[in-house]
Amino acid sequence: MGKTVIEKILSKKSNVDVNAKDIVIANLDLVMAQDGNAPLAINMLREQFGTNQVFDSNKVVLVIDHCGPAPNQGAANLQQIMRSFAAEANIKLFDSGEGVSHVLLPEQGWVKPGDFIIGSDSHTVTYGALNCLGTGMGSTDITVGMYTGQAWVRVPESIKVNLTGIMPDYASAKDLVLALVKKVGVSGATNMCLEIAGDGLQSLNMDHRFTICNMAIEMGGKCAIMPVDDICRQYLYERTGESFDGIWSDDHAEYVAEYTIDLATLEPMVALPHNLENIVPLKEVEGQPINICFLGTCTNGRLSDMKAAAQILKGKKVHPNIRLNITPGSREVYKKSLELGYIEIFIDAGAVITPPGCGACIGTHLGIPGDSEYVLSTANRNFKGRMGNAKAYIILGSPETIAATAVQGYLAANPVLGKESIIL
Repeated sequence: MGKTVIEKILSKKSNVDVNAKDIVIANLDLVMAQDGNAPLAINMLREQFGTNQVFDSNKVVLVIDHCGPAPNQGAANLQQIMRSFAAEANIKLFDSGEGVSHVLLPEQGWVKPGDFIIGSDSHTVTYGALNCLGTGMGSTDITVGMYTGQAWVRVPESIKVNLTGIMPDYASAKDLVLALVKKVGVSGATNMCLEIAGDGLQSLNMDHRFTICNMAIEMGGKCAIMPVDDICRQYLYERTGESFDGIWSDDHAEYVAEYTIDLATLEPMVALPHNLENIVPLKEVEGQPINICFLGTCTNGRLSDMKAAAQILKGKKVHPNIRLNITPGSREVYKKSLELGYIEIFIDAGAVITPPGCGACIGTHLGIPGDSEYVLSTANRNFKGRMGNAKAYIILGSPETIAATAVQGYLAANPVLGKESIIL
């Protein structure tokens, strides 16, 4: 029996020939902690190990993204802990305004094929789009990882997802991953690796692939992983100056389940309140009144997402009944969106642009809805209170659906774009 890609990665990182369900101690290539729980890990490191140093200053990164700029005194003081620790340990700190960790690290060249990366955030699974093992862990495991450079992990079983065909113009990567969540279920991949490949991958750019891997955790997945192809290889070369062949599964590897999605059959999808078990085609609920549209997050805050929305919003105005909030996923996305005219389009349309970060997505600041308001968001979760108000209702959809809805004033499908589309 052949090995899956995740068995190969963990065999290499543990120096042991491992199989699914084995428990191993594996060497880490990167440890990331964000401001939601990094201070706890830092304090544990100091208290339990009596040190301010990490195993390798080039392999630990801190990111202030969940509450930046600080919305209150408590958050500001916790961020002070991160800044002082980063200076003492001589490690990289992405401070407030740099962006969302899961957008930043790939675009800044911190993620490479074959790596084993842990992060203090469940959406660390996003990095698997670059052919590596990225997974979220709690503060205790992050502390141990920072100190020892190792983590213990149960080798995941794998689910194979085969993508075929080419996506129609009116569908998007967000529609694809919502369709996948609906097919697999919110617990159908619990503690497993979603291995996503197939000819259909060739029609998806890296931004699209990050969107898909990002929501593996919404199926219970321990991680998601995609192969290195020419699109991935070019992305990596532009950011690292290196060329990678990557690593992949053997032909006769064993899988718990296999799914095939024909991209040509996709249509706009939405996840209705208050969970991801309620995913339906948008056409079934089109016309639902919406109060706030939100474009951003680690799922859909990248340049392709800004472009998709700008194409629809160009020359149009946000409906009077809608507030449109847009958060670029990183400073680089923000800057390029300015250069390409997307931000001007958004401002002219009546949108509010907020600094790169996670604030609105998790409900810490900059976009909290009022009681009984309906929010259409490009985020990955829609449970009660996710955006800071348990009395609000969150619907998840694509950047295209966000833009179309913002113009129409109610939940609306993405119009097929014409020749006037903005060229990136």
